[in-house]
Amino acid sequence: MEGAAQLVPVGPDVRYQLTPDLVARHWDHDSVGALVASPANPTGTILTRDELAGLSAAIKQRHGHLVVDEIYHGLTYGTDAASVLEVDDSAFVLNSFSKYFGMTGWRLGWLVAPQAAVGELEKLAQNLYISAPSMAQYAALACFEPATISILEERRAEFGRRRDFLLPALRELGFGIAVEPEGAFYLYADISQFGGDAFAFCRHFLETEHVAITPGLDFGRYQAGHHVRFAYTQSLPRLQEAVARIARGLKSWQG
Repeated sequence: MEGAAQLVPVGPDVRYQLTPDLVARHWDHDSVGALVASPANPTGTILTRDELAGLSAAIKQRHGHLVVDEIYHGLTYGTDAASVLEVDDSAFVLNSFSKYFGMTGWRLGWLVAPQAAVGELEKLAQNLYISAPSMAQYAALACFEPATISILEERRAEFGRRRDFLLPALRELGFGIAVEPEGAFYLYADISQFGGDAFAFCRHFLETEHVAITPGLDFGRYQAGHHVRFAYTQSLPRLQEAVARIARGLKSWQG
């Protein structure tokens, strides 16, 4: 039998994260589990240890499974992201070398799962990819060298500096960013003040100012039409140039 995902609307009032109350309101007789991400894309918000414990309890009460995407672990600013395994050793954890370790495109990651699920997961893995390429595995081993970690930590500090520039700069231009991101490298912004829809808004800036912004429609349906995502994956001088171009583009925007 095939499964079907149910999207749960979340907004700034819950920091764009699932809560035990939302689990109770949306769980039905077909529900088998919940998937969350911490830090999250596109909002950069983090679930605290207590919040993860609350989710775990709510889902266990309903005999379900909790799956947590921890791919952006390590890319946090001013705080550390708790792992769900600190509070629930029966949870499923998804992770990857693509974000903190910068191995985007190498398609190398891992899954932490309860022992009871390992047999079925092995069958799935055998039918999908057999094993990861040796080259990618050797590259992953190099990620844990002290010299590599030093480079990665400097990169994390640089992401923090970029966030600290871009967040107030966009707010000053009128973008609504209700929740300060604590991780990942994104800002999720409300464009209601400017009118129009997110897709047209992003297209305008791409075509007139050559600034790439992602419409909220890429991340779901709830209020997506008036949200956009900014990524601060470019250097600080390029971000400064982008903000100047956005300010100019707002004057020509006919929302």
